[in-house]
Amino acid sequence: MDNTTLATKIKELRKRNGFSQEQLAEESMLSLRTVQRIESGESVPRGDTLTKLTAALKVRPDDVLEWAPTEDRGYLTVLNLGGFGFLINPFLGIVIPLVMWILKKDKIKLVDDTGRKLISFQLTWTIMLYATMLIATEGKYIFYSLSFKHFITALFVSPSLLGMILTFLYFYNIAIIALNVWRSRNELKSIYVPAIPFLK
Repeated sequence: MDNTTLATKIKELRKRNGFSQEQLAEESMLSLRTVQRIESGESVPRGDTLTKLTAALKVRPDDVLEWAPTEDRGYLTVLNLGGFGFLINPFLGIVIPLVMWILKKDKIKLVDDTGRKLISFQLTWTIMLYATMLIATEGKYIFYSLSFKHFITALFVSPSLLGMILTFLYFYNIAIIALNVWRSRNELKSIYVPAIPFLK
């Protein structure tokens, strides 16, 4: 593990425990300067220093030394595909990626970034979808489930301006997910737009 990765992990564990650098120094019986140097990547904790530090952070030394996010393009692909849950119900397009993001955001590279973008996009898309229904139906169908079946009905059985807007929203969502599946397989960062940054 390189110094930067180790420094990031120590800092993350410190924040997770709600410690300032001063509190961590006090809890671990190390100097503040030592904690600062470890977190900046200037030095690597070993032996007694590592033991004291991990005891204060309530983890094993091996947990700190072995920690490093792995690369798993397959998981990133499945995470992006989880957004297709919106075809069953718009909220599944949020819930499925949210669960996947929570489970692996610290363990696999790019899952945190992709998950935040995807969830923010799906939240934004769902708000736009329900706002469209609210305006178009004057509030009558705001709690409509808007499953893919209802979308197909609006598109083919009773075509209208609302049907065209729903068509655009659904096909745009499908296209942006497909684009990001391709990007994840080609080791590129995800792009989900438009998206209100709900998760920062």
